[in-house]
Amino acid sequence: MDRLNAIVLGAAAGGGFPQWNCRCPICRLAWEGDPRVKPRTQASLAVSADGRDWVLLNASPDLRAQIQVTPALRPRGMPRGSPISGVVLTGAEVDQVAGLLTLRERGGFTVYATAETLTAIEDNAIFDVLAADLVQRRPVALAQAFGLSNGLQAELFTVPGKAPLYLETDDPELAAETGANAGVEIMSGGARLIYVPGAAAITQPLLERLRRANVVLFDATLFDDHEMIVNGTGTKTGRRMGHMPLDGADGSLQQLSGLSGRRILTHINNTNPILVDGSPQRLKVEAAGFEVAQDGMEISL
Repeated sequence: MDRLNAIVLGAAAGGGFPQWNCRCPICRLAWEGDPRVKPRTQASLAVSADGRDWVLLNASPDLRAQIQVTPALRPRGMPRGSPISGVVLTGAEVDQVAGLLTLRERGGFTVYATAETLTAIEDNAIFDVLAADLVQRRPVALAQAFGLSNGLQAELFTVPGKAPLYLETDDPELAAETGANAGVEIMSGGARLIYVPGAAAITQPLLERLRRANVVLFDATLFDDHEMIVNGTGTKTGRRMGHMPLDGADGSLQQLSGLSGRRILTHINNTNPILVDGSPQRLKVEAAGFEVAQDGMEISL
């Protein structure tokens, strides 16, 4: 019988962990080989009903490396062939779409995305390297279930957030509910998995959707909203970047505390201390019933 299988290809936020140019206290541990931290590539998930035909949820810049270390995604057939039959995009940020360019060598697959995300791709000619006769771009309406090429069902839904950084205006709306920032629900029979790599806030409709899921993988970019400002790695709060913090009275740990399914934290920024095994912040999220995603984590429902 078909199941819902998922593999965490990457669990880090944009830039990965450790970030290539960063020696913040957390990245420094990784550069020095501290066993309390595990390197992570940029966030992406692969889902399948049968363990043979896979669809990616976002295509990170690290996709080639992720395929190399994931046997289920390695090429098959002669002379060429891939078990990757599709990519669902939750937005058009660089760390969500740049991996599409890795798939440019005339392989056939389907890209599923909202009209806003597809427009951002179509407006950038570099994505024309994906052969139009082989790569189908399929616009998907929000809150309407659709079938994936591997037999699973999916649904994109709005999540408060903002436009991609490279499309920001001088005064961006930081928690808009549009097709520019979405979550995705994957369904097989009665099993439901929800992937939300970016969230500026949690609305009541979003919370009600999350409550129905067996597994929720949720945005954990920063532990504290001012984290990057305090440690000198940035000038913006998490909320200014379109990501709510984990900690605090209005943070995601508190707001998601009532979920009954598995709660897995992903899209973790390189400055986030939950990356360190045994840190007070890591112990806090674990005590609250949350898991911290790492590359290669497998989920089966």
